[in-house]
Amino acid sequence: MNVNSRSRLLLIAPAPVIPTENGFVMDGKFLTGMALHQKFWNGEVDCLLREGAENIPFGAQEITTDPGFGLKVLKQDQAISAEHLDGYDVVLCSVDDAENLDIPNLEIQRPPKFFVTMEYTLKTRLQAAWLDPQHGLAKRLYTMLWLVRKEGLRKRFIRKAQGFQSNGYPAYQTYAHLNRDPLLYLDNRMTPSLFATEDELKARAERLNSGQPLRLIYSGRLEQMKGAHDLLPIASKLRGQGVRFHLDIFGEGGLKQQIARGIASQGLEDSVKLHAPVDFETELVPHIRKNSDIYLCCHRQSDPSCTYLENMGCGVAVVGYGNQMWAALNQASGAGWTVPMGDITGIVDVIAEIDKKRAEIGLRCDKALEFAKSHDFLIEFGKRMSHVDPDRS
Repeated sequence: MNVNSRSRLLLIAPAPVIPTENGFVMDGKFLTGMALHQKFWNGEVDCLLREGAENIPFGAQEITTDPGFGLKVLKQDQAISAEHLDGYDVVLCSVDDAENLDIPNLEIQRPPKFFVTMEYTLKTRLQAAWLDPQHGLAKRLYTMLWLVRKEGLRKRFIRKAQGFQSNGYPAYQTYAHLNRDPLLYLDNRMTPSLFATEDELKARAERLNSGQPLRLIYSGRLEQMKGAHDLLPIASKLRGQGVRFHLDIFGEGGLKQQIARGIASQGLEDSVKLHAPVDFETELVPHIRKNSDIYLCCHRQSDPSCTYLENMGCGVAVVGYGNQMWAALNQASGAGWTVPMGDITGIVDVIAEIDKKRAEIGLRCDKALEFAKSHDFLIEFGKRMSHVDPDRS
């Protein structure tokens, strides 16, 4: 797919950027996306980022030469001005970033077409603020009030924009009706070469049918809002029910040391392994494809985490809390099982039951892979680029 017109595109992205003496430290996944924008957009592509990030936990890359696209970096508290936007044909802008919500007030000499992107609903923002372990009660309540006050500005920008791109079902279900041209997409990093193979699916099915222990996987941030504190209670209850299993945990976060101590203190070393962070493409994906049966998802908020599609693309079924994202994704894909939010016993009961129905796990794995293949990174990216094509009728 190639956009036909030679137009100027500006991306106002929430990606982190950290200045250094020789250049910038940037997110590797974001740089990959920018390279694809350059490839698919027949014209000039620039990007506007904002300082403020203290670290980039995964995939950081230092850029000391021309990154291959026009890079504009604002100070953390620097407002976007009309001059930053003038001369562009299309601006793709995140309304997750509250710093962008005053853009509709700007008087731009030659206004571009604005397309806004979104991931987080107000409900998810409030959940994240309430669960933030870095702040006390007063600060959390203040943040939640501030978020509610910003919601009107966010909706106003969505209404005024030429188009609306929603990453995930929750934001689409909540806000799509506000815009004349909404698009649903499912962001993930899976490309054709990363998907599970037929041989791997066959090997998993044979292993499941042989009655060997279930292989569970968790990958992601080890934080309370991701439900990582539920992993060991689930493992302990599974052991108590006599379910034979092995749980691999991949990730970094504030709960890592607590989980490590819990594995030792509860005597779970034979069933649970906490891994150091590994590269996504060369280590994590091959591991999941060959060594996992079920992705254990304890997310307590409805953010559109790419980990759903990425585990599904490895041919792995999902058992998780019925947050708004996983409930809708499971309904669309048939890739797993949902239980009520925070119901640890419910997750344990589901796993114990499907442990006795191994063929059903294999069917859900097949559905997971089929759905993920139909939403791989290039397909979803192509949809987004076609959506902002200024020549699209």
